[in-house]
Amino acid sequence: MGWKAAQKLIQNWKILRGDKVMITRGKDKGETGVIKRVVRSQNRVIVEGKNLVKKHIKQGQGHEGGIFSVEAPLHVSNVRVLDPVTGKPCKVGIRYLEDGTKVRISRGQGASESIIPRPEILKIRTTPRPTIVGPKDTPMDLVLEKTYDAKSGRADSSNSGEAFASIDLRIPLIRKA
Repeated sequence: MGWKAAQKLIQNWKILRGDKVMITRGKDKGETGVIKRVVRSQNRVIVEGKNLVKKHIKQGQGHEGGIFSVEAPLHVSNVRVLDPVTGKPCKVGIRYLEDGTKVRISRGQGASESIIPRPEILKIRTTPRPTIVGPKDTPMDLVLEKTYDAKSGRADSSNSGEAFASIDLRIPLIRKA
């Protein structure tokens, strides 16, 4: 990607995976679907079952070849989020509630100014956090151990890192005669 294209990348995304959107341009114009994937490096989204293209795949080990229908990415400007109340496409704005939480709201002509809920699919982790301690995990007693005194600005005397201070790191110089 060139530097010009990098300048045009969207910094604050208002469309999320799992949002219900309507396609506003292209061969599937007017159809609605759910966002399957967001490709932020290209400002594109993939909508489930829409913008299908034929892909020729060569046969290889473990998979068959042939012609398959694959969902192609759409530019983010060609889709609009659906208003949860009216069901019409709308712009997305951001507001802060009284308790300080950040929410998305529907904006634009004919929009209901209602809150667009966060998609449920984002609350599910794709890779669950490990719950058991593995052989490479640091034990909790070592993690919680205080090894630095902020007032004096020095490491604690019982610190295991002090053992490194006694190691002689000088390399002997060998000269050829």
